[in-house]
Amino acid sequence: MRLLLTLIMTALTFALPLAGHDVAAQANSALAVKQDPKYGAILTNAEGKTLYLFTKDTTAGQSACTDQCATNWPPLAATDGMTLPAGVPGKLGAIDRTDGSKQATYNDIPLYTFAQDDEAGDVYGEGAGSVWFVVHPGAALGPYPAAPGEGTPVPASTLSIGFKAKLGPYLTDDKGKTVYLFEKDTEAGKSACSGDCAAMWPPVPAGETMTLPAGIQGTLGAITRDDGSKQLTYNDIPLYYYAKDDEAGDTYGQEVGDVWYVATPGLHLGDEPHESEAEATPAS
Repeated sequence: MRLLLTLIMTALTFALPLAGHDVAAQANSALAVKQDPKYGAILTNAEGKTLYLFTKDTTAGQSACTDQCATNWPPLAATDGMTLPAGVPGKLGAIDRTDGSKQATYNDIPLYTFAQDDEAGDVYGEGAGSVWFVVHPGAALGPYPAAPGEGTPVPASTLSIGFKAKLGPYLTDDKGKTVYLFEKDTEAGKSACSGDCAAMWPPVPAGETMTLPAGIQGTLGAITRDDGSKQLTYNDIPLYYYAKDDEAGDTYGQEVGDVWYVATPGLHLGDEPHESEAEATPAS
């Protein structure tokens, strides 16, 4: 009996470190979402290092970044068990690089870190060469908007991406204020929200230069409202704020009246909006 107990204890001694190693490896293989104050919700690796896309990667299954490029922009290694954070839509995959290694992809976007990002949370690679950009939840492989001419600063996005696990990714303005859609808007070019409705749900104004973050697919436009003002649209969906959203990140307008919802990447006019548990509205 004593010999049997000794053998069992010996087996457990060897097994426990291996089990711990497996748990750690699984944890280290997961991606994460970070809320950056300037760029919105962005994907990171397990250690919090920012992940980037390369707009010259336009063919699924291929990376256009090799040799010195790959030294400056190390490809994210694909590992078994790699997972997406809760609420992040899409899929992880892997491509074979020319050196035989495997690179992780998100919705077919090859993922990279930046050698000059020393610490978790650094985003020094954003906009580099007008071809390197952070990766937002909900992004997809190209087409990417044309980069500005050489020496021209990369324009700030009109819209950005917010994220909550219960909502997934959703559109915000460049200051992080959530933007919404109105289910009663069913006809392209028209808004069904005016008067008192527009006071509670202010239309998002359309500016002269309107851009989406790299990798967020869709088209921005504008409609002319009855008062002559211009309202921003996304894939023909008129966009609104909610008067009770006081701060960036508030989503108190979600599911109000079962007709107001956050606008999510990839949605088109007439599509079913994303439903979720509504955030409790603060007392007025």
